[in-house]
Amino acid sequence: MMWRSPEEQLLPALEELGIGFVPFSPLGKGFLTGKIDKNATFVSSDFRSIVPRFKPENIEANQILVELIKKIAAEKDATPAQIALAWVLAQKPWIVPIPGTRKLERLEENLGAAEVELTHEELKDLNDAISKIEISGDRYPAEFANRVGK
Repeated sequence: MMWRSPEEQLLPALEELGIGFVPFSPLGKGFLTGKIDKNATFVSSDFRSIVPRFKPENIEANQILVELIKKIAAEKDATPAQIALAWVLAQKPWIVPIPGTRKLERLEENLGAAEVELTHEELKDLNDAISKIEISGDRYPAEFANRVGK
Protein backbone atom coordinates (compact mmCIF):
# COMPACT_ATOMS: atom_id res chain seq x y z
CA MET A 1 0.00 0.00 0.00
CA MET A 2 2.92 2.32 0.64
CA TRP A 3 5.03 1.48 -2.42
CA ARG A 4 3.08 0.70 -5.56
CA SER A 5 5.76 1.05 -8.23
CA PRO A 6 5.67 -2.68 -9.11
CA GLU A 7 2.11 -2.19 -10.40
CA GLU A 8 3.38 -0.06 -13.28
CA GLN A 9 5.61 -2.46 -15.22
CA LEU A 10 6.63 -5.41 -13.08
CA LEU A 11 3.20 -6.87 -12.29
CA PRO A 12 1.95 -6.75 -15.91
CA ALA A 13 5.13 -8.53 -17.05
CA LEU A 14 4.82 -11.17 -14.33
CA GLU A 15 1.18 -11.76 -15.19
CA GLU A 16 1.99 -12.13 -18.88
CA LEU A 17 4.74 -14.64 -18.09
CA GLY A 18 2.72 -16.55 -15.49
CA ILE A 19 5.15 -15.75 -12.68
CA GLY A 20 4.05 -15.18 -9.09
CA PHE A 21 5.00 -12.19 -6.97
CA VAL A 22 5.96 -12.20 -3.30
CA PRO A 23 5.83 -8.64 -1.97
CA PHE A 24 8.32 -7.93 0.78
CA SER A 25 7.19 -6.05 3.88
CA PRO A 26 3.47 -5.85 3.05
CA LEU A 27 2.85 -4.22 6.43
CA GLY A 28 5.25 -1.37 5.69
CA LYS A 29 7.80 -2.59 8.25
CA GLY A 30 5.01 -2.54 10.85
CA PHE A 31 3.67 0.89 9.98
CA LEU A 32 0.39 -0.37 8.51
CA THR A 33 -0.48 -2.18 11.74
CA GLY A 34 -1.48 1.19 13.19
CA LYS A 35 0.78 0.74 16.19
CA ILE A 36 3.46 3.26 15.20
CA ASP A 37 3.00 6.98 15.72
CA LYS A 38 5.27 10.05 15.61
CA ASN A 39 6.43 9.35 19.16
CA ALA A 40 7.79 5.94 18.24
CA THR A 41 11.44 5.32 18.89
CA PHE A 42 13.58 2.52 17.51
CA VAL A 43 16.72 1.08 19.04
CA SER A 44 19.83 1.43 16.91
CA SER A 45 19.74 -2.27 15.99
CA ASP A 46 16.25 -1.81 14.50
CA PHE A 47 16.59 -1.11 10.76
CA ARG A 48 13.72 1.39 10.98
CA SER A 49 15.97 3.67 13.04
CA ILE A 50 17.77 4.65 9.82
CA VAL A 51 14.81 4.56 7.41
CA PRO A 52 13.63 8.04 6.34
CA ARG A 53 10.00 6.91 6.29
CA PHE A 54 10.25 6.34 10.06
CA LYS A 55 11.34 9.86 10.98
CA PRO A 56 8.68 11.45 13.20
CA GLU A 57 7.57 14.00 10.60
CA ASN A 58 7.09 11.28 7.96
CA ILE A 59 5.31 8.97 10.38
CA GLU A 60 2.94 11.82 11.19
CA ALA A 61 2.39 12.71 7.52
CA ASN A 62 1.67 9.08 6.61
CA GLN A 63 -0.94 8.60 9.33
CA ILE A 64 -3.58 9.48 6.74
CA LEU A 65 -3.07 6.03 5.22
CA VAL A 66 -3.22 4.35 8.62
CA GLU A 67 -6.45 6.18 9.45
CA LEU A 68 -7.99 4.97 6.19
CA ILE A 69 -6.96 1.39 6.99
CA LYS A 70 -8.27 1.68 10.57
CA LYS A 71 -11.63 2.92 9.28
CA ILE A 72 -11.98 -0.07 6.97
CA ALA A 73 -10.76 -2.42 9.70
CA ALA A 74 -13.50 -1.17 12.03
CA GLU A 75 -16.13 -1.70 9.32
CA LYS A 76 -14.86 -5.23 8.64
CA ASP A 77 -14.31 -6.21 12.29
CA ALA A 78 -10.65 -6.79 11.46
CA THR A 79 -7.30 -5.34 12.45
CA PRO A 80 -5.39 -2.81 10.35
CA ALA A 81 -2.75 -5.47 9.63
CA GLN A 82 -5.44 -7.82 8.34
CA ILE A 83 -6.84 -5.14 6.05
CA ALA A 84 -3.39 -4.34 4.63
CA LEU A 85 -2.72 -8.03 3.98
CA ALA A 86 -6.23 -8.67 2.63
CA TRP A 87 -5.67 -5.79 0.20
CA VAL A 88 -2.48 -7.43 -1.09
CA LEU A 89 -4.20 -10.82 -1.36
CA ALA A 90 -7.11 -9.26 -3.27
CA GLN A 91 -4.91 -7.77 -6.01
CA LYS A 92 -4.16 -10.96 -7.96
CA PRO A 93 -4.33 -14.66 -7.02
CA TRP A 94 -0.64 -15.06 -7.84
CA ILE A 95 0.47 -12.36 -5.38
CA VAL A 96 1.36 -13.80 -1.97
CA PRO A 97 2.61 -11.44 0.77
CA ILE A 98 5.25 -12.46 3.31
CA PRO A 99 4.64 -10.53 6.52
CA GLY A 100 7.36 -11.00 9.07
CA THR A 101 6.66 -11.62 12.72
CA ARG A 102 8.38 -12.83 15.84
CA LYS A 103 5.22 -13.50 17.84
CA LEU A 104 2.67 -16.28 17.54
CA GLU A 105 -0.21 -13.88 18.19
CA ARG A 106 0.87 -11.72 15.22
CA LEU A 107 1.17 -14.80 13.01
CA GLU A 108 -2.38 -15.78 13.96
CA GLU A 109 -3.56 -12.22 13.31
CA ASN A 110 -1.84 -12.21 9.91
CA LEU A 111 -3.42 -15.56 8.99
CA GLY A 112 -6.81 -13.99 9.74
CA ALA A 113 -6.32 -11.71 6.74
CA ALA A 114 -7.22 -14.64 4.49
CA GLU A 115 -10.72 -14.54 5.99
CA VAL A 116 -11.22 -10.82 5.26
CA GLU A 117 -13.13 -10.35 2.04
CA LEU A 118 -12.86 -7.10 0.15
CA THR A 119 -15.54 -6.82 -2.49
CA HIS A 120 -14.70 -5.56 -5.95
CA GLU A 121 -16.31 -2.22 -5.08
CA GLU A 122 -14.49 -1.96 -1.73
CA LEU A 123 -11.21 -2.77 -3.44
CA LYS A 124 -11.84 -0.15 -6.12
CA ASP A 125 -12.72 2.48 -3.51
CA LEU A 126 -9.68 1.59 -1.43
CA ASN A 127 -7.35 1.72 -4.43
CA ASP A 128 -8.81 5.08 -5.45
CA ALA A 129 -8.27 6.46 -1.94
CA ILE A 130 -4.72 5.08 -1.69
CA SER A 131 -3.78 6.54 -5.06
CA LYS A 132 -4.56 10.03 -3.72
CA ILE A 133 -2.27 9.66 -0.70
CA GLU A 134 1.30 10.82 -1.14
CA ILE A 135 3.62 8.81 1.08
CA SER A 136 6.32 10.86 2.83
CA GLY A 137 9.87 9.63 3.31
CA ASP A 138 11.96 7.22 1.31
CA ARG A 139 11.64 3.47 1.84
CA TYR A 140 15.37 3.13 2.44
CA PRO A 141 18.29 5.36 3.38
CA ALA A 142 20.14 6.79 0.37
CA GLU A 143 23.05 4.38 0.79
CA PHE A 144 20.66 1.42 0.31
CA ALA A 145 18.31 2.89 -2.29
CA ASN A 146 20.34 1.82 -5.33
CA ARG A 147 20.46 -1.77 -4.11
CA VAL A 148 16.70 -2.11 -3.75
CA GLY A 149 15.37 0.06 -6.55
CA LYS A 150 14.21 2.64 -4.03
